[in-house]
Amino acid sequence: MHGQQAPALDAPDPTERRPRPDTRSAGHSRGFRPDVEGLRAVAVGVVLLYHAGVPLISGGYVGVDVFFVISGFLITGLLVRELERSGRISLTGFYARRARRLLPSTAVVLAAVALLAWLLMSPVERKTVAKDLAAAALYVVNWQQASLAVDYSALGADASPVQHFWSLAVEEQFYLVWPLLIIAIGWWCTRRGGKAVRPRLALALGGIAVASFAYSVYLTREEAGAAYFSTFTRGWELAVGGLLALVPADAWRRLPGRLAGVLAAAGLAAIAAAALGFSDETPFPGSAAALPVLGAAAVIAAGAARQETLGGRLLGTAPMRYVGRISYSWYLWHWPAVAFATVKWPDITTAQLAVVVAASWVPAALTHKLVEDPVRVSRALAPVGRGLVLGLACTAAGALLGWLTWATVPTMKLADPDQAVGAAALKDSMKVQESAAVLSPLPEDADADEGEVYETGCHAGQRDTEARGCLYVNDADRTGDGSRALRHGHTVIEDTDGGARVMEGVEVDVVLFGDSHAAQYAPALLKVAERRAWNVAVITKSACTPARTTIYNRQYERAYTECDAWRASAVEHITASDPGLVLVGNRDDQAAMDGDDKLDGEENTAALRDGMAATLGELKDSGTRVMALADIPYPPEDIPSCVSANTDQLTDCAFPLREGLEYEQVTPQAAERAGVRTIDLAPELCPDGTCPAVIGNVIVYRAGEHITETYMETLTGWLDDQLPENVREEKDSR
Repeated sequence: MHGQQAPALDAPDPTERRPRPDTRSAGHSRGFRPDVEGLRAVAVGVVLLYHAGVPLISGGYVGVDVFFVISGFLITGLLVRELERSGRISLTGFYARRARRLLPSTAVVLAAVALLAWLLMSPVERKTVAKDLAAAALYVVNWQQASLAVDYSALGADASPVQHFWSLAVEEQFYLVWPLLIIAIGWWCTRRGGKAVRPRLALALGGIAVASFAYSVYLTREEAGAAYFSTFTRGWELAVGGLLALVPADAWRRLPGRLAGVLAAAGLAAIAAAALGFSDETPFPGSAAALPVLGAAAVIAAGAARQETLGGRLLGTAPMRYVGRISYSWYLWHWPAVAFATVKWPDITTAQLAVVVAASWVPAALTHKLVEDPVRVSRALAPVGRGLVLGLACTAAGALLGWLTWATVPTMKLADPDQAVGAAALKDSMKVQESAAVLSPLPEDADADEGEVYETGCHAGQRDTEARGCLYVNDADRTGDGSRALRHGHTVIEDTDGGARVMEGVEVDVVLFGDSHAAQYAPALLKVAERRAWNVAVITKSACTPARTTIYNRQYERAYTECDAWRASAVEHITASDPGLVLVGNRDDQAAMDGDDKLDGEENTAALRDGMAATLGELKDSGTRVMALADIPYPPEDIPSCVSANTDQLTDCAFPLREGLEYEQVTPQAAERAGVRTIDLAPELCPDGTCPAVIGNVIVYRAGEHITETYMETLTGWLDDQLPENVREEKDSR
């Protein structure tokens, strides 16, 4: 989940206030720290190499942790020195300085992103970018992405050009809270007779660090995707830097020179070990983040004691200091360059991507020279009020860009019901629809075109471990208790005393069981149920295979134990309800687990196939009829986005059936082994070996490789033909 992330580079520039360099006092928190400037170059360098796809730097995302430590060190030192010098902290002055340094360059980059999105992206992609622009401008994008648990290992349409602002958001939130904490402790010390601020602040920061680190370890283990973006899992890294800043300069100088040299070398080695040894498979941040964090802390501590160490001299060289100086601007520009390059050239190579990252130095250097530095040192903008106004203006401009990007996205007319014929169009022509003047659903609404089982909460979330689902009752006279049934409606399956009471009180004809690739059949199945007066139980769970095997959860970045518990509960409920037919569906390209390791290749296929055959066999042995739903062809690109950009040339969004079935088709193999019939939708989606994006004015796919509710409903007749005539009578006669 932490793949393709960018670090926070908005730490205050250690050159903002430069006393005359003095090797004796360079370790003092007041002095210019060339080694810190060089350390910023190390951090941004590993991130740039990582985003360029350099294979050796598989853990380059740890640059974010290095920058959090630097930021905590510099900001805490700045604020504490102001408090000790004047007895107070000017919040308005602090925020005005931050605004002058950070926000003008941000506004320039956001404007460029809005322009490039208009030039290069489809309307659907631009609507997504519009929301991201607003979240980035308001510095809440980390919480937006934590809620989505976005996997940015993917590029192209899945990668927002402003996703890297998540780390800036963490730091901005830090800037809001940190000064208030220091002010509060300073006030408390004054009330207590002028007690020293630094020891009390160290206790507070130490407590924050311990609590945040513990939470980071916990959340990374439970939900790594959300943990990566959370301010609460990153607070300890900033606190570590802050603790360094609280150590008096005299104490640092007592550190032996040889020990300082060892610290600097060990710190750089730790950062290198993380950058080279970690990968996208490393649970992060969690305990793994301690390696780059402590490495950065060691380098800063060594430089505070001695600048004459080998590590300090290397970091203080002119090239390193130059890269450190422009690191903020380079950070801002490099990721949009990567994101738009992959949109423009989806098949871009690693070498070409490296050229793109290197070329992003040009706008970065220009922004640093023409915007960042001039605004930062401008006398006209030096007054606090003007700095604050500038910051508000830049923030408002970014939010306005998001609104304008959204407002200028073109749309088209929604197809009337008689125009949205869907699968019926294939009866007249097998030719791929070439253009559309109307569509249903609209491309921007396609991903939300999910169906009733999602809208009513009947599809279980990833955290659920008890199988409940919903029971759709179409004949109230056949229920044991009419008050618990809704004619042509649904009721949530209750679980009391270990049994599914609602299911026990109703004669269940059909159960739809599986993950979201099973749930997508519900719109057609429920219409078939209305025709036949069937009672249908929908028991489905997000990303959870019915196969009896533990799988890897991409969002949590760990074994999907919730799926194991839910599956066992589901099978127990299904067999207890004694249905006439169970339809089992599944996404086939899951990753099975062997302990803590993901399987791949034939081992993975065998584990999934054996697990699915075991589940199908268990259900079949219970005396019910079982049918398997084969997985569908996977489109190679986001279909709603493609359609939105190609309504006059829809053939550009079609793809060959063989390309859509390149994954290992596990479910049909398992069904054959278990002696179960398979229902295959692929021929209906891809007539003559081509899979259209639009059929009969209806968009076929949503959310990657799922069928839209609208199109699935047009397949009701096809599904009706695949199912037994009377499942209950056939079961009773067996």
